[in-house]
Amino acid sequence: MKTHFYKSCYAIITSMLFSACTKNFESLNTNPAGITEDVFKADFKQIILPLQNAQKAIQSSGSYQVQQNLNADIYSGFMMSPTPFNGGINNTNYFMMDGWNTVILDVAYNNVLQVLSDYSKLTTTYEGVDFAFTNAMAKTIKVLALHRTSDIFGPVIYTKFGKANADLSVDYDSQKDAYMAFFADLDDAVSLLKPFTTGSKKVLAAFTKADIIYGGNAVNWLKLVNTLRLRLAIRINNVDAATARIQGEKALAPANGGLITDNSANALLDFGMRHPISEIIGWDDIRIGAPLVSFLTGYNDPRLPHMAARATDPAVAGKYIGIRNGVAIDDKSRYSGYSIPLAKAASGDYFDPKDGKAKLASAAETYFLMAEAALNGWANAGNEADNYNKGIAASFEEWAAGSSAGYANDNTSTAAPYVDPKAQVAGNNDVPVKDSNLSTITIKWDDAAPPEQQLERIITQKWIAIYPDGQEAWTEFRRTGYPKLFPVVVNNSGGLIKKFIRRLPIPGKYQSNNKPGYDRAVQTLNGPDNGETRLWWDSKK
Repeated sequence: MKTHFYKSCYAIITSMLFSACTKNFESLNTNPAGITEDVFKADFKQIILPLQNAQKAIQSSGSYQVQQNLNADIYSGFMMSPTPFNGGINNTNYFMMDGWNTVILDVAYNNVLQVLSDYSKLTTTYEGVDFAFTNAMAKTIKVLALHRTSDIFGPVIYTKFGKANADLSVDYDSQKDAYMAFFADLDDAVSLLKPFTTGSKKVLAAFTKADIIYGGNAVNWLKLVNTLRLRLAIRINNVDAATARIQGEKALAPANGGLITDNSANALLDFGMRHPISEIIGWDDIRIGAPLVSFLTGYNDPRLPHMAARATDPAVAGKYIGIRNGVAIDDKSRYSGYSIPLAKAASGDYFDPKDGKAKLASAAETYFLMAEAALNGWANAGNEADNYNKGIAASFEEWAAGSSAGYANDNTSTAAPYVDPKAQVAGNNDVPVKDSNLSTITIKWDDAAPPEQQLERIITQKWIAIYPDGQEAWTEFRRTGYPKLFPVVVNNSGGLIKKFIRRLPIPGKYQSNNKPGYDRAVQTLNGPDNGETRLWWDSKK
């Protein structure tokens, strides 16, 4: 790992002070010499820059390795590191690296909430300017970023951000309260966006530069808001079915603007530079995960060469092979020749070393959400089988994998067993560990299958389709128990985590710097502040 615990700094853009990341905020964070404040203001750069930077912080270019890659990307089964960080005892095998995990909250609070708070204050300095579109963006960005943060830790500072108590402590929202606030912010975003989608308002040309996801397309932003609402509604269905239905049916209602149902509307965050994974691959710090390869090879999935390269290690040269999560790694060279993760989509290489993109939501995800909504009996959800097959077809189109018809009709293929030919530590090559740890779910939809089997089929295909977003994949695995993943071989949690990690504990910095607030936050959890305690929505045993 290179030096990538980037320290927060403050960049002054005229009168604006906001948190930034020293290495990756590019030249945009400085006021070019010779430009007067009046001209600078007229270009709305004070508004544009914080919105751009807040979007980039959803998957931070500078901090991505510790923000997501060395936790969720691995816990999801998508990837695994060949590097024995901290002597081989680290997040990958459930020994919590407090410094790594601190960065996740630093980015969420400093580079999203603080930046958007500063943006909001700046809008009041302009007279006669309609900020409805950028305000809708800001609210949606907050939800996009902070629901991911809450899905890592549980309680999160959201509605109370910047509101200190008399003792200077700051209160967290419980995860339940945070989700209710997310829905409220999405309501506001819908109200702000609708006039732009009906033609009664036009997005100010300057503000299209602030939008590095859709380039000022309000129709697509509204679809993203609805898709995000449906995602969060499905997430809470096991613990609050009434609210889930209300929110889900609101998202599904045609009059509310529609969902992302075409790949042309996929939410792709344009870094404007290399994707961080391309740099991490260059460091030989990440490889594809064994579970993903197990499914893709077992299913004879034509998306495989778009998601993984063939191995170069002499022991497995020419094959697709991943690293099992939580194996004992003595030296980086042991697994560095295994398959590298790729993301070669029809629209371009998401991991491009010069112009990378992060996938935040897609048509395939939408259809699988709708399939589950149909299982729940929600209005306007359509038919389970149709949505399921459309989800597969949308994913095949996204990955330029050809026709999905034959694949979707396969009712015999299952996940392939995994054997590690390079393992020299007892236990590394014990997959499959009986049939309980190797999925037997097939691809073809079966209307007669019991609901639980239908759910497994939906989530397994959804899990493949949302690659490479390990955060969403880890979250869906915890919520549903699917797809079936291989447990870690080496578990360094000291007995705290029984099988699969459920969350990250709140880092020490956020415990000591805000102890009263932290103590109250812990009371909202379903148990102690450790990796075994389940989040609010993680209720399925």
